[in-house]
Amino acid sequence: MPSEFDLIRRHFTRPPAHTHLAVGDDAALFEVTPGMQLAVSTDTLVAGVHFFPETDPGDLGWKTLAVNLSDLAAMGAQPRWTTLALTLPRVDDEWLTAFARGFFACAEIYGVDLVGGDTTRGPLAMTATVFGEVPPDAAITRSGGQAGDDLWVSGQPGLAALGLAALRGQVRLAGEARARALAALHHPLPRVELGLALRGIAHAMLDISDGLIGDLAHLCKRSGLAATLEAESLPLAALTATGIEPAYARDCLLAGGDDYELLFAAAPTRRARLTALARQSGLALNRIGSLDTGNGPILISLRTADGLIAQAGGYDHFAQD
Repeated sequence: MPSEFDLIRRHFTRPPAHTHLAVGDDAALFEVTPGMQLAVSTDTLVAGVHFFPETDPGDLGWKTLAVNLSDLAAMGAQPRWTTLALTLPRVDDEWLTAFARGFFACAEIYGVDLVGGDTTRGPLAMTATVFGEVPPDAAITRSGGQAGDDLWVSGQPGLAALGLAALRGQVRLAGEARARALAALHHPLPRVELGLALRGIAHAMLDISDGLIGDLAHLCKRSGLAATLEAESLPLAALTATGIEPAYARDCLLAGGDDYELLFAAAPTRRARLTALARQSGLALNRIGSLDTGNGPILISLRTADGLIAQAGGYDHFAQD
């Protein structure tokens, strides 16, 4: 039976790119670029809660880091370092090899050094803590929204929820549609480049992990504003093209979660700049609504051809108990 140190040496020791002392000692040593602030975020993935235990370990390795990097993207921070804590029910060398391959594939693309962590025995779970750099006063927070701001969302929210529904047998998807939905669920792409490009443009931003409506409510509360979403502006075409009903597609988009796209607020004067950014990057940016002063307990409304529909929701880990 290999020891904890054997596992770390074999699977998780790689030459660092910008770290003085990484894996293998009691602590890591690294220097923040002079004049920069440090942005830090932690997420835990638990088997049976955040992923099916039979999920491909390579996909799981990628997602463990990617969902954390998405938090840095949402702040406009440049990722630099990560730690990783693994809880394993047993030692499975083949599983660890695949997991590490996925984890380091993501780390290499986004320029991240693994600088430490822990392994222990127990129910399958993994926790990554990521560290990034951002210039002083340049971080994009949830609290900077302004009345009159446009609301924008990147990519295709709702696709991951559709993939989860397909795995649960709630919808039937085939061919390319199924492959795209499962890729969105298992292999999310943190929008790091977009987050960096939105410095000085977005007033407020966060990533969508618990559903667009639920996460937008966080932005509204922190900014002290209300939001109106325009039903006709929601990017539903790619979802309905899979053959699902429009109402189900809208539910996936608004409340599905696990998207890790960026939802942000920007002044209407930035529309041309954002349209150009979408064209240059090849990443869809859709203007879906606006922020305004609130007039009561309703934070978010959906404007349809038939009028306004009050919305609520988003995934809450503890509300499910």
